[in-house]
Amino acid sequence: MLVNCAAYQDGRKLADIKPDEIGDYLRRPGAFVWVALADPGPGELAAMEHQFSLHELAVEDARHSFQRPKVEEYDDQLFVVMQSIEVIEDGTPSGSLHVGEVDVFVGPNFVLSVRNRTRKGFSEVRARLEKEPALLQHGAGFVLYALMDAVVDRYFPALESLELELERIERHMFEDQAGRSSVMDLYALKGKAMELKHAIAPLLEATGKLYGGRVPPSCAGTQEYFRDVFDHLTRLNQSIDSLRDMVNTATSVNLALVTISENEVTKRLAAYAALIGVPTMIAGIYGMNFEHMPELHSIYGYPITLAAMVVIDAWLFWKFRRARWL
Repeated sequence: MLVNCAAYQDGRKLADIKPDEIGDYLRRPGAFVWVALADPGPGELAAMEHQFSLHELAVEDARHSFQRPKVEEYDDQLFVVMQSIEVIEDGTPSGSLHVGEVDVFVGPNFVLSVRNRTRKGFSEVRARLEKEPALLQHGAGFVLYALMDAVVDRYFPALESLELELERIERHMFEDQAGRSSVMDLYALKGKAMELKHAIAPLLEATGKLYGGRVPPSCAGTQEYFRDVFDHLTRLNQSIDSLRDMVNTATSVNLALVTISENEVTKRLAAYAALIGVPTMIAGIYGMNFEHMPELHSIYGYPITLAAMVVIDAWLFWKFRRARWL
């Protein structure tokens, strides 16, 4: 659906306009049009393609979402694909990550943003820019920066939720509860980190085209802003790599704790088996019923045998306790 359609000139909003009026404002010197669509149908995209003379390949990518983040240049137009990451509360400690897509078409005098499968829009971005005409007068290139900056800023809460989830799992691991559940939680966390990595790493590479060397005409004069986005993405990318390393380390530690726990159980079983084995061995010897066994005819043979069993087991129990096997 059409979310917003407005015309701007010299950093100030001229009016909210109808789609069929876009052509009139595009012909105004120094004016540009900013249109926002959310989950548009084929007809809406086709209408915008006609109004802004968009490249058919870029429109095809926007029509079929699930694209890899990228920045492509078509003559004097830019086509930017970004993945939006939103944390959805679903009852789990860190929530789930909802992945959407934001496509932005940028020309000399227009910006067309297309949101697909996103729950949060960019109305606050538009409102902030309209309050800062000195920035908005940079034109369509600055609007692209503001949209990219908003998408990147939404990665930070997602990263923070993953870091908090890792801390929770680590506490759980060292509370004598390490096991299958911790491994499953770590594996799920690693999957979420990969989703975030797939959104950040390609966009980091693509953003470098907007501020270094030859920059597209639409972004001329705004390179320092895109460099700031690049710095944020670099920090996020490094944090994700660190998080993944920590998850791998936590998985190894969890497996080591499981092995240690199993060894402790094995030692206890071996100790109890020894305590039972000594009386069993003595009883087995005197249960063979050979004819010439002097102890069988002794008055004190039975109590002495029982006492020997108790003494030997008491000594073994003391040794196992000292060795921390029991």
